[in-house]
Amino acid sequence: MPIPLTSTLRDTLAAATRPLVGMWVCSGSPLVAEICAGGGLDWLLVDMEHAPNGLESVLAQLQAVAGYPVDTVVRVPSDDPVVIKQVLDLGARTILVPMVSSAAQARDAVAAAHYPPRGRRGVGSALSRSARWNRIDDYLHRASAHVSVLVQVETAAAVANAAEIAAVDGVDGVFVGPSDLAASMGLIGQQSHPEVMAAVRGALSDVLATGTPAGVNAFDPAMADAYLGAGARFVLVGADVSVLARASESFAARFVPGPVQTD
Repeated sequence: MPIPLTSTLRDTLAAATRPLVGMWVCSGSPLVAEICAGGGLDWLLVDMEHAPNGLESVLAQLQAVAGYPVDTVVRVPSDDPVVIKQVLDLGARTILVPMVSSAAQARDAVAAAHYPPRGRRGVGSALSRSARWNRIDDYLHRASAHVSVLVQVETAAAVANAAEIAAVDGVDGVFVGPSDLAASMGLIGQQSHPEVMAAVRGALSDVLATGTPAGVNAFDPAMADAYLGAGARFVLVGADVSVLARASESFAARFVPGPVQTD
């Protein structure tokens, strides 16, 4: 029986009447990913750039969350077309490409995600989960409807080029990364610095003016509210590893009186 194509984050954003709220999944654990998928959020981001995730663990996490009504995005480690091809073959429907600083780089990322003649994605659908091993009818000709590409602007240069990046055909969303942006501005670790926040708001405004959805990473609730107020259409407000770290610290602060004394 043919299997229908499923939607991407691009489709969910187009239909949404409010901003979409999500969280990072950085643990590399399919169990944790499934727990997060059932939490009621709109989307999850499985990270390959700064988390211990390879192809096998990404596959396991995609399988673990497949039964939940949540969009799953995979952030690839770079714009390497080989990695992009492999992640899409695993069945990722939306990818986030980090450190995109120019329209030319954005065009390359889009090309890597689509089959010829639109792009240069290698053809292996008969062997891959993306086409459900040729159980998705006419996947090769309809794959572009099954894939969306987000790009991440996270340097001062990228922010300056945000409108041009957002206008690239095939860029389905632009995601602003305040951490690396702050570092590129000489303000490392100061994501809440007024100059950094102003740069983020400027990037959001420039992207939205092109008609492309703009998103942002914002772990601090006040910052998330500020960026939502500035028009962000999709946000990440936490991470599985951060939640676990802060919760374990709170247990220790509440119940552990001090170091264990030994003789």
